[in-house]
Parts: sequence; structure tokens; C-alpha cells
Amino acid sequence: MFDQILNSIDDVVWGIPTIVLILATGLVLTIRARGLQFTKLGRAFRSIFKENEGHGELSGFSALCTALSATIGTGNIVGVATAIAAGGPGALFWMWIAAILGTATKFSECMLAIKFREVKEDGHVLGGPFYTIEKGMGAKWKWLAILFAVFGVLAGLLGIGTMTQINGITSAVNMAFDPNNANIAFTIGDKPYTWATVIGGAIVTICAALVILGGLKRISKVAEKVVPAMAVIYIFMGVAVLIMNATKVPAAFALIFKSAFGAGAITAGVSGYIIKMILDSMQKGIARGIFSNEAGLGSAPIAAAPVQTNEPVEQGLVNMTGTVIDTLIVCTMTGLAIVIAFYGDIIAPGGIVFETVEGKLAMISTWNHGLEGASLTAAAFSRVLGGDGYSVKFLLMLCLAFFAFTTILGWDYYSEKCLEYLTNGRMKLVFIYRLIYIAAIAIGPYFTVNAVFTIADITNGLMAIPNCISLIVLSGVVAEEVKKYFAKYPTL
Repeated sequence: MFDQILNSIDDVVWGIPTIVLILATGLVLTIRARGLQFTKLGRAFRSIFKENEGHGELSGFSALCTALSATIGTGNIVGVATAIAAGGPGALFWMWIAAILGTATKFSECMLAIKFREVKEDGHVLGGPFYTIEKGMGAKWKWLAILFAVFGVLAGLLGIGTMTQINGITSAVNMAFDPNNANIAFTIGDKPYTWATVIGGAIVTICAALVILGGLKRISKVAEKVVPAMAVIYIFMGVAVLIMNATKVPAAFALIFKSAFGAGAITAGVSGYIIKMILDSMQKGIARGIFSNEAGLGSAPIAAAPVQTNEPVEQGLVNMTGTVIDTLIVCTMTGLAIVIAFYGDIIAPGGIVFETVEGKLAMISTWNHGLEGASLTAAAFSRVLGGDGYSVKFLLMLCLAFFAFTTILGWDYYSEKCLEYLTNGRMKLVFIYRLIYIAAIAIGPYFTVNAVFTIADITNGLMAIPNCISLIVLSGVVAEEVKKYFAKYPTL
């Protein structure tokens, strides 16, 4: 019943208007920023390690790692799996579309956050969509800034920041140490929880508390060390999958494109189901894509705002590489592994099977195979890489644990800044929020995978709406800043 209510809310929040708004925002900004995600991508990667001068608290690289620590998380492992299971292989195609357009969105929102940030007398910097809206669009739009900040607090506390991450970690720990659920600690309702889940959740909660109570600089220091290491391990596994199955990659891509548009499954009397399949594929792909790379969500600008720089455009270029790394590289590897692993199980072209239920044709998916989330991804990697399967599951558990742990830290920072804006910097309330945030981490393992991801989708969508509105309104400012910067610095 609870899951049904959440799914109904999710369908409203992530209906066609929201999808159109997010894609339109990316398209408008791509045009106004002169397609710089295509023409300036090489320069953006070269800018990552450039030392900047100016006001701020973090280096550009630290800010990128902080942003990546919040984006490279369960969305790359569990989110991709849930998207494919719910929306078919075509969901990956819509993740790509959202990411390509979202790269311009990420650039624009981060650049505007630096342009409109506020530097306090003590040198403390605060910025993000709330200040972009208030200072860029005018004081009469402050209600929209407040709305964004409220949704940002909720997203950190109830969605992407806590429960999805700890849930993903404990699922992976349980998968690695007690896959048969032999050691039950207790049962809630009819769902048993193992000692692996309980102990894993407790360890992560304690470790997160120690870092969170240390503040931004401790978070950024952890992110600088952990993010590159975990990305290398996971990418190595992904590359191994693609090399060992190079002959299957073209067929996997073909299936993804076919499934995205319902090709190969159009049969007399089932066109309505094809339309539903395409819409489901778009919804899950775009929603999970936003969950993963956060382009348009408004979170990355909060990390970008404290960067030591006097050139907003330059840091916008650095931050837009995060979308490329997160979705176009890491998520694609996960998605291809799943598609390749289960390609042989598909009965009908396009990945869709039709059967008769009570005299009517019904569409069923072949993609969950009785698995969900991290288990589906682990099964795919094990099947593709071979071996005993345990070593693959253990490595995947480590990657997921590091991914999700740093995401927990990054989103604590984001939601704290939203609360700081709402309370006019009352740090006592922020400290109380930290304690509540840690408590949310502690209870996260005891929700279902579907519930925590649906809650995250809902809060993400609510954050994205006011942020995207502001980006469209301020697209002219983006165009002007891009024009001035590249006239001033034609080469790096």
C-alpha cells in the first residue's frame, strides 16, 4: 500500500511536464551556451587541475570531487539496474539523452552559482540555486528560492542523501556475506533482516557521523582521496566487461536503441502497450539519470559556489565534466554489463514479451529475473566476467560502499547549505539537522529498495522544477558570460 502511494506521487512528479521541462532546459542552455559540451569538452577536462585564484574556500578539483562524491553513488550501480528493470533497456538511451543535454545544464547552474554567490565578512561562502534565484531573478522570486531550499533539505534527509545510499550499501554487504539470508537478526512485518545488514548499517552510520560532524573541509578531504580510487576500480571492472564481450557490444547498443522506441515489439493490437513502454522507458531513464548525475537538480552548484576563482565560466566547465564521468562513462558501463549479461534471455525483439492475461494482451518485462538493485548488477557482472562470482560480488560491494558513503557525505553538505539559507545561518539548527541526518542513515537499511528510490525520485523532481525554471529565465545571462569569457580567454 505504501509503495503504491509513493508510485502514484512519483508518476505525478515525474509526469510529462517535468520530463519536458528538464529536456527543454538542457536544450535551451545547449543553444545559448553555443554547444560547449561538444566544442569545449577537452578544455574542460584540462581545467580540472588548474590552480585558480580568487575568493573561496575550495580548489576547483576539490569542488569537483565533492560534487562527484555526491553523484557517483548507488545511482550508478543500483539506479541503472532499477531503471532497466522498470523501463527496459531503452531507459539507458534516455539516460544518455538527459546526460548530453544535462552537461550544458550542469555547466550553467554551477557557473551561475559562482556569479551570484555571497561571500560573508569572515570569508565564508554560500551559494547555490537559492541565491541564483533570489539575486539573479530578483527579490520577488525569493519564494521560489525558499521552495528549492526546502526540497533540498527533504532530498538530503529522506531521499538521495541517506536512505538510498545506506540501503544500497547494506544490500551489497548482505549479498556478499549472507546471500542466502541464513543469519536473521530480526524481522519487521514479513521482511527478515540479516546480521550482515544490521552490522553493515551500524558501521556505515558511525563512520558517516564521524566525518559529518567534522564539516565541509573534512568531507572534501575524504572525497579527494576516495572518489578517484573508487572510480578507477569500478571503471576497471567495466572495461574488463566490455573487452571480454566486445563482440556483443554492438548487439547490446542495438537493443538499447530499439527498446527506447519500441521497435521490434509493435504487433497488431498492442500499440497502446508500446506507447506505455516508451513513456516508462523515458520516465525511468530520465529520472534515474537525474538521480545519478544530478544535472538540473541544483545540488552541484552548492559544491561549486565555494571554489577559489574569479571566473565562474571556468569552474562551470570543470563541473560539467562530472556529468560525462558519471553517466556517459560509469552508468553506461553498468547498463551495458546488464544488457550483455541478460541478452540471451530475451524472447522477443526489443526486450518485450507479450502474453495473454484474462483474454487480453499484457506486456511483461524479462529484465528483473527475480532480482533487484545491486543484486541485479552483481548477477550481471558475475555472469559476464565469469569465475566463482563471489570475488566479483565482493569487489562490487566495495565499490558500492565507497560510492554510496561519499554520496552520503556530499548530500549532507548540500542539504546543510539549503538549511543554512532557510535559517539565515543559524548553525545551532544546522547541528541539530546533522544529528537527524545521521539518524536517517541509521534507519535507511530497513526500507525496501523500491520505496527509497521512489522517495528519492520524488524529492529530486521537486528540486529540479524551481531550479530548471530559474535556468531558463537566466539563460541570457549564461549566453553573455560564455561570450565574454571566451573572448577574454580564447585558449587555455
